Amino acid sequence: MKKFFTGLLIVTCVSAAQAQFKINTKTIDATKKAAKAVTFSDADAASYAQQAVGWMDANNPVAAPNDPYALRLNKLFKKHVSEDGLSLNFKVYKVSDINAFDCADGSVRVFSALMDMMSDEELLAVIGHEIGHVKNHDTKDAVKAAYTRAAGKDILASQSGAAATLTESQLGQLADGLLGSSHSRKQESEADDYSYEFMKKHGYSVLGAYSAFMKLAKLSEGGPQQSKLQKMMSSHPDSKKRAEEIEKKAKEDGLWQEEK
Repeated sequence: MKKFFTGLLIVTCVSAAQAQFKINTKTIDATKKAAKAVTFSDADAASYAQQAVGWMDANNPVAAPNDPYALRLNKLFKKHVSEDGLSLNFKVYKVSDINAFDCADGSVRVFSALMDMMSDEELLAVIGHEIGHVKNHDTKDAVKAAYTRAAGKDILASQSGAAATLTESQLGQLADGLLGSSHSRKQESEADDYSYEFMKKHGYSVLGAYSAFMKLAKLSEGGPQQSKLQKMMSSHPDSKKRAEEIEKKAKEDGLWQEEK
């Protein structure tokens, strides 16, 4: 089954207790039309992202407000909903994929399987990374890339300066395009830098970012599933090298602490 991703973490970890993440694949036309050059604004990206995320929220198990996952996420991130001039919203998908993603409308979605393996400090580093993508307009690029990949690109084109309201079928087409999108290595590195500064700014331990990347590095070692992860992460900087970069910065800032 296909999974949607645009953010930092891309791993599949299936368990019987939780479903895998869903996108609408039934409506996708196998015949792809040629890309059509159109003006694509921040407002267009936000509108399409909001519609796509709305569809995903309706078609995946979202943790209820009183669910332990939602309570934990809200405790950690409620003060960051207006971070750095952005209007953000957070939800938990109770699915077996280890992932988190961001969208151009300020939506950040964290998967419960990721929360199971990450400490609070590590989750804060992940969310800081996702906020970085939104702040740096990387999410606009991701939606635009999805637009150029999607079937029926002429239907998705902005008319009269406003993004169109998408049908169920068009949302499936957009989700398919988003599935094929990823941030560049440069964008990932810049989001890493943002996450590091986010952790410092709020008095969180930057070592959370280091240990999060080290966990990713270990997950990508050996085995067929890990080989799949390595292929999917090919557009990202190496996780271990990203951890080493965090270590270097932390030592320069006097924030590094050796494990006891």
